[in-house]
Amino acid sequence: MLIHLENAEQFKETIKSGTVLLDFFATWCGPCKMLTPELEKFAEKHPDVTVLKIDVDDFGEIASIFNVNAVPTLLVFKDGEQKAISAGFKPLPQLERFVFDA
Repeated sequence: MLIHLENAEQFKETIKSGTVLLDFFATWCGPCKMLTPELEKFAEKHPDVTVLKIDVDDFGEIASIFNVNAVPTLLVFKDGEQKAISAGFKPLPQLERFVFDA
C-alpha cells in the first residue's frame, strides 16, 4: 500500500508494526520523480509492505530525526525498528532487495 504522510501521529502509527518502506522525497527533486513509479510498482506487487511517502518540505522535523540530508532517502522499518537506510534512485529489483534483505 502506498500512502502519503499527513501528520506526525500517522507516522508513529504506521511504523509500529509490519514492514514499512519510507520514502523521504521533495516535489522539486528529479530522482524522486523517477522513483515514484518504481515505488508504485513495488506497492502493487507487495501489498503486505506499507510504502510511506514523506515530503521533506512538509515534514522536516521527521527527516531531521533520521539525518536525511539528500532526497530521495529510503528507510526500512520492521515492527518499529529501523533496519536499513539508502539514498538515491533504485529500480524495482533493487528496491525489492533493499527491503527484503534488510
